Amino acid sequence: MQGSESAPADNTISIVQRGNLKNIEKTLHKQWRLGQNIVLCWSPTDNGLLLLMVPHYFLGNFTATAADAGEEGAKKSSARESYVRRLISGRRRKTRDEFFEISNKLGVSTNFIKLPEPIADQPAVNAAIEELVRRYGLSYVDSRAVVLFDIAQFSLYTPFEQASQLNSLSYSMNSAYNKLLSRGVEVNFARTTTGDGYYVWNRDLSPAASEDLLHFLLLVIADNAMAREASKGNTVPLIRTAFHIGSHYELYQAEGVNPTVFSYIVGDVTIELARMVDLAQPSQVFIGDFSVELPTPGRDDPADTVSLDTHSFLERCNADIERVLGVKISGQEVKALRCGTSRVEGDERPRRFLLTDKHGLTRNAFNLELHIETDSGSWQLGLGGDKLPRPARPGDDAVDAEALKSKAPSLKSVSEE
Repeated sequence: MQGSESAPADNTISIVQRGNLKNIEKTLHKQWRLGQNIVLCWSPTDNGLLLLMVPHYFLGNFTATAADAGEEGAKKSSARESYVRRLISGRRRKTRDEFFEISNKLGVSTNFIKLPEPIADQPAVNAAIEELVRRYGLSYVDSRAVVLFDIAQFSLYTPFEQASQLNSLSYSMNSAYNKLLSRGVEVNFARTTTGDGYYVWNRDLSPAASEDLLHFLLLVIADNAMAREASKGNTVPLIRTAFHIGSHYELYQAEGVNPTVFSYIVGDVTIELARMVDLAQPSQVFIGDFSVELPTPGRDDPADTVSLDTHSFLERCNADIERVLGVKISGQEVKALRCGTSRVEGDERPRRFLLTDKHGLTRNAFNLELHIETDSGSWQLGLGGDKLPRPARPGDDAVDAEALKSKAPSLKSVSEE
């Protein structure tokens, strides 16, 4: 809805619209009720804002299946879950017709916030309202790259050493960010602690965001490795790392009487990362078995995409690696940097690993090896092929079956592609 005021030339938010945003946040906070309710979507009107708010448990109840519902009930539940995911994905601003259609579909009443001035239909204003809605709501992202950095044997160190190692890892991330920024690549990364490490993701959801995060990972690992070589004692961590692309939910937890300003993520991608890291050795880097849609190189239309598997994605990242060459890590200029999955001895096929977790669930992953050349030498990072489980041989299926039966965590090289 276009307000009467003209848009500022620099697209900043005017004093009038800042007043609107203040009123919106004040009302949202009141209706949020310490996390009892969440916002689903919004729509502007001539004199205010329409909101759709539901209790925090509503979406779970809406998608739940009764124990005796049978196959038809399961299909209905799955359809409702897909609908909810679409609803809380992407932009939350809806047209008036869309807004009331959602209200009728969910069977919930609407909320109205009366404002002293109409909402200006300006990108900065819309973005600010979207951010408020996300803070007081729940979001779903269908495909995002996420990294898990985990400090090996963290619990064996003293509290002072643990604090020093977390600080060192944090510095490596900040340093990688600055180095990429100096090359024109901004990784707007967010992180949440796991206690002995961090989940890290790129807030940006642009087509280049996944590649940027992988380059970020490479620089973090390189900085950490060089810092370890120069350090004394247990101040710099020995890390194990996993990279994967998948779906997740994003939320802002209640902290006291306000939602936090930092988001948390949970979903398929974080579960996969945690299971990979559980079976990773110190210094090892796992990359998940995924498929991602990215724009076709050389095409102007963003909708013209190509589906890439893990190996094609790595090839694409290596082809764009020039943009990070020339940065300095621990005073050493990076001349060459390349990553790739471990190969089968004697040929060029990648080795694929079967990871069986404590629940007996399995997933595929690949071991990532990194090669970096600086002006003072070369480095091999990650875990080399000689330290990995041997390829599967006839009769190994019985071992896998026993691991599944006992639900004992295991990692095994199961096949070549």
